[in-house]
Amino acid sequence: MDQGNNSRVSEFVLHSLPGPRELQLFYFAFFTLFYLSILLGNFLIVLTVLSEPTLHTPMYFLLSNLSFIDVCLSTFATPKMIADFLMEHKTISFEGCMTQIFFQHVFGGGEMMLLAAMAYDRYVAICRPLHYAAIMSIRKCAGLVVGSWLIGILHSISQLVFIVKLPFCGPNNVDNFFCDLPLVIKLACTDTYVLEILMLAYTDVMSISSFVLLLISYTVIVVTVQRRSSTDMAKARATLTAHVTVVTLFFGPCIFLYIWPFNNYPVDKFLSIFYTVFTPLLNPLIYTLRNKEVISAMQKLRRRKVSA
Repeated sequence: MDQGNNSRVSEFVLHSLPGPRELQLFYFAFFTLFYLSILLGNFLIVLTVLSEPTLHTPMYFLLSNLSFIDVCLSTFATPKMIADFLMEHKTISFEGCMTQIFFQHVFGGGEMMLLAAMAYDRYVAICRPLHYAAIMSIRKCAGLVVGSWLIGILHSISQLVFIVKLPFCGPNNVDNFFCDLPLVIKLACTDTYVLEILMLAYTDVMSISSFVLLLISYTVIVVTVQRRSSTDMAKARATLTAHVTVVTLFFGPCIFLYIWPFNNYPVDKFLSIFYTVFTPLLNPLIYTLRNKEVISAMQKLRRRKVSA
């Protein structure tokens, strides 16, 4: 931190998981294994979808993009957290802090929109099956993915533009393992009450409205599925269960963290870890373990690699 009356914070101190040196080493090994599992599991889904022609469908195209954005969501802060377990002083530069905030909201906002796109895909497939091929073309799917990224970027810029010019002159302690936006705003050397209310309203409206719309769409799908009893509907129910589980796991911690974002609770740090580390690993497990087509495609891919 620069000294003087007009000093400006040049770095922030991150407060990761507490504990003695031995526990920090355990955290390092545990989260390294977890992060490598995230990379392996999600990239395996992407590779499987790309290499297996039977999976070149809108649903699996969107699923592979979800796996990719999950890798991004886990990468914006997890490697830094893992490295900090070996460091006595856990600091991040001002520019690095702003970068973390930017990418957190790019990937978080993008995943919200991508989950909405996947819900739309399931709605068309189950509620309007005869028109599915015409409505969910590859061009339409690509547009939904690009739109998800663009909304994520715009969402992030709209958040960052308000805080990057705020005066930060101390304190500089962030009670989390990454630069979480509400915690950083509280460190500004000015009255941020109005800004906090605006960002709270904006973030809550986006996340809660997205979650409610997803619940409504899945309720419509469930009602449609319940009226049918064919084998296809049994498959649809299994797929739908996976989608609803992923949506709940993603939005649950996110909404809890940002309903009262400027009041810090002990559980917040755990939920942040769950949101950025555990959820990106659970997603591929949920989809692959319940999806015979993906498992079969992975087995084919393994046989091709072994015989090559």
